Amino acid sequence: MDPPGRAFNRPADREGRHVVPASHFNHDGSLASRRSLRIAHWAPDPPDGSRTEPMNAPASSALRDDLYDSAAANLATTRDVGIRSLQLGIAALQETSAAFQGRLGVAFEEAVQTILQSKGRVIVSGIGKSGHVGRKIAATLASTGTHAFFVHPTEASHGDLGMIARDDVIIALSWSGETAELSDLVGFSRRFSIPLVAITRNGASTLGKAADVLLELPRVREACPHDLAPTSSSLIQLALGDALAVALLERRGFTSARFHTLHPGGTLAARLKTVQQVMHGPQDMPLVSETALMSEVLIEIAARRYGCVGVTDAAGRLVGIVTDGDLRRHMGPEILDTPVSAIMTREPITVEPHKLAQAALELMNRRLITAVFAVTDGRPVGIVHVHDLLRAGIA
Repeated sequence: MDPPGRAFNRPADREGRHVVPASHFNHDGSLASRRSLRIAHWAPDPPDGSRTEPMNAPASSALRDDLYDSAAANLATTRDVGIRSLQLGIAALQETSAAFQGRLGVAFEEAVQTILQSKGRVIVSGIGKSGHVGRKIAATLASTGTHAFFVHPTEASHGDLGMIARDDVIIALSWSGETAELSDLVGFSRRFSIPLVAITRNGASTLGKAADVLLELPRVREACPHDLAPTSSSLIQLALGDALAVALLERRGFTSARFHTLHPGGTLAARLKTVQQVMHGPQDMPLVSETALMSEVLIEIAARRYGCVGVTDAAGRLVGIVTDGDLRRHMGPEILDTPVSAIMTREPITVEPHKLAQAALELMNRRLITAVFAVTDGRPVGIVHVHDLLRAGIA
C-alpha cells in the first residue's frame, strides 16, 4: 500500500491524459520501481532545504515535471525512446558485424559450405520470437534459391520429424541455447547424423555443444528498458539469416530471371519481366525495305501507330528507323517520292529480347524515345512501346 500523501499514480492533465512525470524514471530512461519511488518521494529533505526534487529525478532540467506534462515534451520523450531503440539495434548489428572478423565469420563460411554441399533441404526451427525469426529466414532462403521450410519444434515432437531426411540441414535458433522444445529435434539430428547449425548467444549451452556448426552471436543489450523483451537479439538473428541467404544466393549464381520465376505476382514480378514478355511480335512490327519510298513509310506509320517504322536490308537486318519526328522535319511537296534511305536514321537504338523490360524503359528515358526494336543477331524480332511498359506495370 502506498504511503499517505503523494500517490504513486499521477492524475490526468487538463486534456484527460495520464502523464508519467520525469521523476518516475531512472537515469538510464527506464521506469523506476514502485519501491524506489517510495524511497525517493519520502526521503527527508536536508536541514538547509536545498533538495527540492526527488533523489532519482533526471539531472536535465529539460525533463522537469512541469515541462514533461506539455504535449510537445511528451512527443519529444516518446521520440527519444524510439531513437534509443533504433540506436541500440544499430549497435547490436555493428557488434555482430565486428564478430565476423573472428570465430563467427569462420563459422558462417562453414555454415554456407555445409548447406551448399547438402543434397536436401534446409529445415529451420525455433520457438517464441526465435521461431518467428526462423519462419522469415526459411521464407527468404526458399525465395532465393535454397530449398527450405520451417518446422515447429513442438509439432516435430508429434510426428513432423518425419518431414526431415538424412540429406537435409537443420538450422536451430535459440537465444539461450536451452530451449526445451528443441530437444527432440536436436536428438533426432544427432541420431541420424543430420548436420545441425545452431544460432545462439550461448556457445556453452546444450544446443551450442550439440551443433556441428555454431553461429554464436554476441550478447547485446535489448531495446527493452528491462533488457528482457527480444528486440536487438531478434534483429541480429534475422540479419544473420539474411546474410546466409544472400551468401548462398551469390554462391549459387542465382539470377534475376530465376528470382522472377519464384516471384510471379505483384509489382516485383512486373519489374522482372523481360522485353520478350511485353514486346509485340514480328506480325505487328512496322517495317519497310530500304528500297521503299516515303509514301510506304507514311502508310505503315499510320497503320501501326508506334510512331516509327523500321527499315531492313535484303538480308532482313535492321539498318535504320524513321520516326514521326523525321516526317515533320522533312515535310515538303517531294517527300512522298523520296527514298526512305535518304531520310532514315542509320544504326537505330535497339534492345535484346532477353533483357529486363525495366532496362528497356531506362533506355527509352535516357535516349528520349517512345519505342525501341528488339533484335537478335541484327534482325528485328519485336517492338516495345512505352505504353506497353505502362500497361505491364513497369513504368
